Amino acid sequence: MKPAPFDYSAPRTVPEALALLADEERDPKVVAGGQSLIPMLNMRLARPGLLVDVTRIPGLDRITVDAGGALHIGAAVRQARAAADPVVRSGWPLLAAATGHIGHPQIRARGTVGGSLVHHDPAAELPTAALALDARFVIAGPAGERTVAAADFFVATFQTAVAPDELLTEVVLPPCAGGWAFEEHARRHGDFATVGVAVRLERAAGAAGAIGAARVVFCGAGSVPLRLPAAEAALTGSDAGPAALDAARAAALAHLEPSDDVHATAAHRRETAAHLLVRACTTAWERTR
Repeated sequence: MKPAPFDYSAPRTVPEALALLADEERDPKVVAGGQSLIPMLNMRLARPGLLVDVTRIPGLDRITVDAGGALHIGAAVRQARAAADPVVRSGWPLLAAATGHIGHPQIRARGTVGGSLVHHDPAAELPTAALALDARFVIAGPAGERTVAAADFFVATFQTAVAPDELLTEVVLPPCAGGWAFEEHARRHGDFATVGVAVRLERAAGAAGAIGAARVVFCGAGSVPLRLPAAEAALTGSDAGPAALDAARAAALAHLEPSDDVHATAAHRRETAAHLLVRACTTAWERTR
């Protein structure tokens, strides 16, 4: 199919983009990589009167580290570039690993980090990684810039805290320490995950054999990336041995409430999530060494 008619504009500054996004009559949509939007246009599931291409705005394609050690990724950075960047791979390997699971190389070569996060498919990898890494989102709007924590950014399926007249400009990730793992199961390589999990584990100071902090976040288990405090509590203070892993698995089975769909039943997702959690915890704990 062909998309419905639309106008196209490629602003060169953030204020110019915001002025275009304020045009309520044409229902403008931001486009960067277009890996989600273009198919929706072709199937006429989306019919904006104006596409605002933000890829020519200087600064939105930068990857930098500030004086405090935080990673700044511009919203228009291509996914493939983020996954291959040596700074990302060395300091935030969980992000690089999660990005590597997105679609196929052709998709990652065009898709952008910001586009995937704002589109927010709850089975997507980047929203899960963002929550696991305590990301902050810098959003420009008519009233100026504001920063939103990952816990408040993802609202519901295909909904985020970015308003129609606002623009995500960058994602900020604090320094990342400890062990990590990202595991997912998909029916075919390149498909959206049936279910997946991101795990971060840190050793307690002065306690060589204990987990001092744990972060467990699932994708494909709800309408937003789902953090599981019960599993984190089961892991914290433990040595990541069989008892702790069994407790974390039990927490996943007890607290996850995924839905049925054409790809998998809720029971299958729950069991798979619990299995992936044990595997991810084992890998993350080994990486703390």
